[in-house]
Amino acid sequence: MAKIVVFDSGFGSLSIIRPIQQAVKSDIIYFADQKNFPYGKKSKSQLTKIITKTVSMLEEKFKPDLIVIGSNTPSLLVEINKKKIVKVLPPIKKASKISRTGNVAILATRTVVRSKKLSEYVRKNRLPKHVNIKRIDATKLVRLVEEGKFLDDQKLCEKTIKKVLSESFSKLGIDVAILSSTHLPFLLPFLKKQFPNITFVDPAKEVSQKVRKIVGKNSSKKNTMKIFTSSNPKKFQKYLWQIGIKKNVSLLI
Repeated sequence: MAKIVVFDSGFGSLSIIRPIQQAVKSDIIYFADQKNFPYGKKSKSQLTKIITKTVSMLEEKFKPDLIVIGSNTPSLLVEINKKKIVKVLPPIKKASKISRTGNVAILATRTVVRSKKLSEYVRKNRLPKHVNIKRIDATKLVRLVEEGKFLDDQKLCEKTIKKVLSESFSKLGIDVAILSSTHLPFLLPFLKKQFPNITFVDPAKEVSQKVRKIVGKNSSKKNTMKIFTSSNPKKFQKYLWQIGIKKNVSLLI
């Protein structure tokens, strides 16, 4: 039996659940740490305390085989030296191979976009010289998802996406964009409609492959999922039901 905990500051990492369960049958515990939303506006020291405490709590409470840090921000900024931790990192090598122009955008939270850690991560990947990685602050797009606007306010989503991305994509000659934040795949229908000539890369596939490699043959007989939040279970459950996840949400603090 594979018991996997996935956590994020809210709604976002639900986007990686299906790819994980397609890769390996598992019992997933999803924890939405809404009390600490948004991770993207925390300092590195604040984030380190939050993530370290959360990981310890989840290990003690559920004794999982694996923990997935579903948020891109702490995955890049927080050092956790544990074997059975999977992080969500921008798949820049994959994106650079797809790009025809070499101009690749990373859509991420403000904290990640401004961080030295992202620069280090890009350097470590040793991309071809013709590849230019451009950083775009997608914090406003993350909020569209976390506040449920993508479910009930199409006009606001289209307007915000255009304001945040159109000029940058055009000016920088972007042809591939990495959805570095796990919130962003929920906006894919809007993104593809507004930018049909741009390829959007979701990190979920790489995450699911890493999970399968670690879990190996210890898969469960069937996929199950339990959902917890650190704040307002009823509100979170309402959002889940709107996207077709008919699960009860329990409080975990």
